[in-house]
Amino acid sequence: MNKVFLIGNLTRDPELSQTNSGVSVCRLAIAVNRRYSNADGSREVDFFNITVWRNQADSCGKYLKKGSKIAVSGSIQTRNFERADGTKGFAIDIVADEVEFLSAKNDGEGATISSPEHEQPAVQQAPVANLQPVDDSDLPF
Repeated sequence: MNKVFLIGNLTRDPELSQTNSGVSVCRLAIAVNRRYSNADGSREVDFFNITVWRNQADSCGKYLKKGSKIAVSGSIQTRNFERADGTKGFAIDIVADEVEFLSAKNDGEGATISSPEHEQPAVQQAPVANLQPVDDSDLPF
């Protein structure tokens, strides 16, 4: 199974474009803190390139910006390439299945608006005046 989950902050503004056939693609780069500190007490950071497709790409391009905190689930893809100077390189990319915006809309770091296909229905709350105390003495646990 090829599945990855990452939470990090964008290191640059998203790059939204379209393929020749009109499919939206958004390229992101995120910084993810490692779980443990190194010997001198500082936390190391890993950087990942993320590719997002279609409607989610449009949402990312519209609502995210440098510094936005996001959660990404997707798969890892590796590729070999040749640089302009002729040397060979190796890259690891993340192809996103889902991107969740974690920054608050008003903190200047992005938005909490999600893609329409992932929106949750609104929840109705009962008025506080109608709530009755619960007798928990007969609960089985």
